[in-house]
Amino acid sequence: MTKQIYYAAPLFSRADQFYNEHLASLLREAFPAEELYVPQEQTDINDKSLYADSQQIAGYDVRELLKSKLVVASLDGGQVDPGVAAEIGIAYQAGIPVVALYSDVRQEGADNQEKIKALQQEVAESQFSYVNLFVVGIVKLNGTVVSTEQALVSAIREKLQ
Repeated sequence: MTKQIYYAAPLFSRADQFYNEHLASLLREAFPAEELYVPQEQTDINDKSLYADSQQIAGYDVRELLKSKLVVASLDGGQVDPGVAAEIGIAYQAGIPVVALYSDVRQEGADNQEKIKALQQEVAESQFSYVNLFVVGIVKLNGTVVSTEQALVSAIREKLQ
């Protein structure tokens, strides 16, 4: 059975697809000896001009995820993509470590007193990002969350050793 890195990320907007291509290229360059499985590259199930039903999509991706030694997951996009959350849960249940990227720039300035004051005193004025804490907790139980591409590569390197 091939052991690979599985890349879990939203893939339905052009922006998602372009970023996924960028990150997949970065990972392939950083880890040339590793096989990288990227769901959006699987045209049998993800060419949206063709037809694949829900069971075909789930079966195909779950089979590949369970053949993996590591899952790299994107938590970006405002809310965690439901498919990514499911993939993280499957990886956790299977004992496969997850390295998640959460690069939301609203994390910056966490010590800015004006932001903190607004958060405490104004309704709907949070300047900070939010990510689902249950999903983050599942990642952290058997992996890590990082905020930059450089930290992602470092964390993957550490997990692969």
